[in-house]
Amino acid sequence: MAIGIFGGTFDPVHIGHLRVAEEVREFFSLEKVYFVPGYIPPHKRDQKITNADERLRMLKMAIRGNNFLRLSEIEIQRGGVSYSIDTIRFFEKKFRDLFFLIGIDAFSEINTWYNYKEIFYHTNFIIMIRPSYRNTPGIGILPPDVKNDVRVIDKLTFEHISKKRLYFHHITQLDISSTKIRESLKNNRSIKYLVSSSVERFINKRGLYRA
Repeated sequence: MAIGIFGGTFDPVHIGHLRVAEEVREFFSLEKVYFVPGYIPPHKRDQKITNADERLRMLKMAIRGNNFLRLSEIEIQRGGVSYSIDTIRFFEKKFRDLFFLIGIDAFSEINTWYNYKEIFYHTNFIIMIRPSYRNTPGIGILPPDVKNDVRVIDKLTFEHISKKRLYFHHITQLDISSTKIRESLKNNRSIKYLVSSSVERFINKRGLYRA
């Protein structure tokens, strides 16, 4: 079974997250895409993050009704700082083919991740490119100590020596971000149609992200 792993803070999950997961699942014929919210993301240790229970509840609401989208609580249950290599190894024990979904900006900084070279041996990558991205996607954004281990298949497809592949994939851009949603709520502006209606109701009921 080929499955996608979509990690993030999801604070909160929004329509943009759901749309790219659906597009990628369909294009790459993935059986499922698993949303994996981090407990403490390594790059956000000093930032205030909504508690794990509320982020999980919003994700469950958001994906309800789509049998292709699933939620994994592995990083929440593990606790502590969430490292992608640990999560990938967990999924590797259960599924044959893994595809790690990641935005191109985050991928361009993968050399800052814990044990990042090892990740290329355990999963394929789907590197999502938004239409506004102006640089040339491809091997040039790889860390120097990984670049020599990768060969070109075609303009947007590359293969690591592990036989795992890197797919640069153009996605529909929805100009939505969790940061903008939190800012809107802080300033008492509407977030209707930026998140699912159930998530909007939950946020309003709980008074999340308000000043």
